[in-house]
Amino acid sequence: MMKQYEAIKINHKDALLFFRLGDFYEMFLDDAVTASRELEITLTARDGGNGKKIPMCGVPYHAVDGYLAKLISRGYKVAICEQMEDPRSAKGIVKREVIRIVTPGTVLESNMLQESSQNYLLAISHHDSHFGIAYTDISTGEFMTTEISGDTTEQKLFDEIARINPAECILPMSLYHDELFRAKLLKTVSLTITKVADDNFLFQDALKQVLSHFQVASADALGLKDLPSAICATGAILSFLKETQKKDLSYLNHLRTYSISSFMMIDQSTRRNLELISTIREGQRKGSLLWVCDKTSTALGARLVKQWMEKPLLVKEHIVKRLNAVEELTNNVFAREDIRLLLKKIYDLERLMSRIAYGSANPRDLIALKNSVTALPEMGQLINTLQSDLFQDLAKSFDPLEDISILVEKSINDDPPLSTREGGIIKEGYDGEVDELRGITSHGKQWIAELEAKEKNRTGIKSLKVGFNKVFGYFIEVTHANLSSVPDHYVRKQTLANAERYITQELKEWENKILGAGEKLASREYELFHAVRETIALSAGRIQQTARVIAQIDVLLSFAIVALENNYVKPEINENDIIHIMDGRHPVVEKIAGTNYVPNDTYLDNQEHQVCLLTGPNMAGKSTYMRQVALCVLMAQIGCFVPAAQAKIGLVDRIFTRVGAADDLAGGQSTFMVEMCETSNILRHATKSSLIILDEIGRGTSTYDGLSIAWAVVEYILKPQVGAKTLFATHYHELTELAEKYPQVKNYSVAVKEKEGGIIFLRKIVPGGTDKSYGIQVAKLAGLPEELLNRAKEILLELEQTDMTGDLKGKMTPDKHKPLQMSFFVPDPPKHPLVAELESLDLNNLTPLDALLKLNQWQRKLKNYSG
Repeated sequence: MMKQYEAIKINHKDALLFFRLGDFYEMFLDDAVTASRELEITLTARDGGNGKKIPMCGVPYHAVDGYLAKLISRGYKVAICEQMEDPRSAKGIVKREVIRIVTPGTVLESNMLQESSQNYLLAISHHDSHFGIAYTDISTGEFMTTEISGDTTEQKLFDEIARINPAECILPMSLYHDELFRAKLLKTVSLTITKVADDNFLFQDALKQVLSHFQVASADALGLKDLPSAICATGAILSFLKETQKKDLSYLNHLRTYSISSFMMIDQSTRRNLELISTIREGQRKGSLLWVCDKTSTALGARLVKQWMEKPLLVKEHIVKRLNAVEELTNNVFAREDIRLLLKKIYDLERLMSRIAYGSANPRDLIALKNSVTALPEMGQLINTLQSDLFQDLAKSFDPLEDISILVEKSINDDPPLSTREGGIIKEGYDGEVDELRGITSHGKQWIAELEAKEKNRTGIKSLKVGFNKVFGYFIEVTHANLSSVPDHYVRKQTLANAERYITQELKEWENKILGAGEKLASREYELFHAVRETIALSAGRIQQTARVIAQIDVLLSFAIVALENNYVKPEINENDIIHIMDGRHPVVEKIAGTNYVPNDTYLDNQEHQVCLLTGPNMAGKSTYMRQVALCVLMAQIGCFVPAAQAKIGLVDRIFTRVGAADDLAGGQSTFMVEMCETSNILRHATKSSLIILDEIGRGTSTYDGLSIAWAVVEYILKPQVGAKTLFATHYHELTELAEKYPQVKNYSVAVKEKEGGIIFLRKIVPGGTDKSYGIQVAKLAGLPEELLNRAKEILLELEQTDMTGDLKGKMTPDKHKPLQMSFFVPDPPKHPLVAELESLDLNNLTPLDALLKLNQWQRKLKNYSG
């Protein structure tokens, strides 16, 4: 057996091998040591001969999912090695094979997946300046691919990977050994990296895999024309799945190519700063935009709303279609409520279908599918009554799947067992053989009951009973007190502490008949269940298509509910670069703060209101205001109503944010360096159609350096090569002078009210700048010691009386005669006269005597030098 184990293990060195032995999956040697530590199970040992002990541990096969989930969540791969024949009929060692390799990106088990999140497997190919990526979730059937090229290709790649957030990434060996690339990948997202041979990414081999899997003659049929890197990545993923899953994956039949330029790119920094999916501090869903906008009823919708939020649309027509559909639902209370009730009956069709197609679905999965499909005809009728273009489009691609419902209704019991091997699955009347065998087993049980009553009467033993167990079969049990009454034809079978068990010829004959029928019945039911499952699997494409329609309906309904609950309005989408929001609110802060939230107006365009320069104290609400503008724009472009009294949103190609202070110690970058890198990224990629949110640029360095950088950043944004609409918050009050120099810059500030040495934040954005930061008042609110605050006021008064706060109009530096900080770059001091003389000396024409005389001369000069 150990030779068999080692022969199998040698082909799966990078995986933990779950080796089936009876009712357990056993692990040996190093695998056992690792598994016992990670799973916190007992490590034992087996005699390996020659005095050697073989470490081993095991887990019950019926409870393997829990242990598997723990290992996969920690990044391990697990090879499942099963017994391929019945041990009772096997000659010699039972044949065993690895039937599946489970990795973090190939999970199908529902208890190992989050309902509301995808579980992506990603492959990356690289050729010259092109990256190809392909990713799939085999639990839902989603399969996507694209190619990334052009300027800053690598940055685009990592931004896209951050959006996808895969569980596992397949890299060719050559790319895996690029340590810098691998480090960036692990910094971008927490995942498992799996290296594979470069051969899997070769174009011809990859193309062959793609054409064979999708059964097409040309890559053009899949939209892959002129996308060789995408073909390489797609082929590599298919090759990996073929190797690890070892089953037909034909349900992955819908490959979608896309371009990252077809939707709004949101980089990692912006996604984090706007807290789209989770909060910055705790990483929690509560407090994020998703928390506010997700009122979906199905797992299908929960996953899709997350995708929409991370991929805002860029085409006005598509956005307006969504908005009109949401509007129709907000105006139709009956349709809204009926759809909501129907959605609650629908299970996760995508993952049910994937398990069915994969062959791992159990009878209860089929009942869940039937219950879901039963609600579809009424759903189809409902969406047919809706008039908006998007609902009409959805109605055309909606399949009620009534044949699936009828098949499962006829064949599968309404309350079947979880196991597929123990019978009780098939409904009465579906199959004549099942009915016949079931009649024999049920009649046999009745016969056993009659036999027990008959034997009690014949022997006079009232406590006699007829029983059954899997080891000894059927038996007649008599207590020791009644042994004298046992008939001679009873044959002793087993002795217990206080009873004896017997068998009779009659009972033995019935046992053979009943058990034979029971085994045949279980086998026939499994055969029929398998056939039903295979029939449904043939409709994988239809079910997946309907699942996509249901997901969209769920998200549109969610947006309608959110709009009604929070008093959001339908935004007007324009293409003339104007963002005009009246009484805008921050959707998350408002949800938490309630009715106390103070709304604010915003107007930005590319002519006279390109840059909004925002000043005011900390804690006054500048960051909240700027984020709310960005979130309103993003919400509008995903097709959601926005928190405002009225909103006109000019299409934005990208939203950039630079908010808050954070360092990257592991990457060797200071807070200021991170700030400058993020600012550089924004200035390099923003266009006149972008929206930029900048908060406190230049605060990570000295006053004049920071002020100079902030000033220059604003001027650079105003240049034609950028020209983006910008909200710029700053404590550098000197920047308000920019509004006098550039008509595109407008000054705004956050209103505050001073009262008895303190301040009251009014949270209102008003025209005009401010020349106060109220830092000491904010420090007081934070609870700093009174003595410290008093001393700070004294220092502030002294500083204000110096030239530092003199009129800076028309100059960007304070009094040059009273520098307040040392420049980091010190100018070279003037040369000493002797140094100049030494540099001019022609050594080649200097005799030794002349050299000594020169040295003597210089020595006298140095003694007399007073400079």
